Amino acid sequence: MIDVTLESVSKRFARGGDTAAVDDVDITIAAGEFFTLLGPSGCGKTTTLRMVAGFYFPTSGRIRFGAEDVTRRPPNKRDTGMVFQNYALFPHMSVAQNVAYGLKIRKVNRAESRRRVEEALGQVHLGGYGDRRIDELSGGQQQRVALARALVIRPKTLLLDEPLSNLDAKLREETRTEIRRIQKEAGTTGIYVTHDQAEAMAMSDRIAVMQSGRVQQIGAPQEIYHRPATSFVARFIGRSNVLTLPVLAGTAQTVTVGLPGGGEIVVPAPADHGLSQGETALVSVRPEHIGLTATTEPGALPGRVTELEFTGMATNLVVDTAGEQVQVAAVDVPAGITVGDQVGLRLNRERMWVVRP
Repeated sequence: MIDVTLESVSKRFARGGDTAAVDDVDITIAAGEFFTLLGPSGCGKTTTLRMVAGFYFPTSGRIRFGAEDVTRRPPNKRDTGMVFQNYALFPHMSVAQNVAYGLKIRKVNRAESRRRVEEALGQVHLGGYGDRRIDELSGGQQQRVALARALVIRPKTLLLDEPLSNLDAKLREETRTEIRRIQKEAGTTGIYVTHDQAEAMAMSDRIAVMQSGRVQQIGAPQEIYHRPATSFVARFIGRSNVLTLPVLAGTAQTVTVGLPGGGEIVVPAPADHGLSQGETALVSVRPEHIGLTATTEPGALPGRVTELEFTGMATNLVVDTAGEQVQVAAVDVPAGITVGDQVGLRLNRERMWVVRP
């Protein structure tokens, strides 16, 4: 395993003019870490991964593996293993031949190659599948063959580009657990690309959230969920209400804001929030951190239910409060509540957070 560092890395394609696909990205990934690049389509996450792999060279900036500068080093000289979105398996080869392909290129002798292929197939729970044809395997099994092929060369860095996107929802959940287990057992640094927030949250040690070629925030899943840096991160990671509220006062780590319909609340904020009285703050609060109560309860925010959807685990509501459409995910909902009813909202101030635009 090895640490990976991107220093002020940018990538511009000739067809894109002045628009940067990746714009001044700084990331340090610790040795052995499972690190995810997360964001919507077109945000630059796959381009970033391909620069780490060596398929693209940066327009500017440096990429280091440990102390070595690999910015202009070709892919076959980087000691990385890559799992592609479409797996890129050879249909005319057996499972074992597919897995052994990288060893053959590296001229590993036949006995050692056979031993390492068996070991890699065992890692991905496909022992005994070596003689199977690729078209005899399920999608999940093919994905594991692609993972074994990447692992068999014993790379210091394992790169995975949306490897679960072709699997159904249940298999995705099962396989993501297996990928994290295998990466940790193999003792390699993992860099994973996905647009799926739940996938990233479940698998990652840390996540870099990207938008329009730039990194919006880097942090552990819990940090990004509960303390999003920007309104984009708040909305992209799960669901969140981002309320625009007037600032009544501010301290080093809190902001007092006025609430729709009256009242005020003191909200935790980053130390560099820079907000003062008379300005407006963007405040993120997750739907599950808002409770339903009677409109007469002291401190309750009064509103009217405009949407209601029962999902089994919770009831999702939209409540109009002084023109703000507030999403609520409530486990306990008063019997008989329906669209048009008046309700009170109880905000959990400890779970609110001031974000940047």
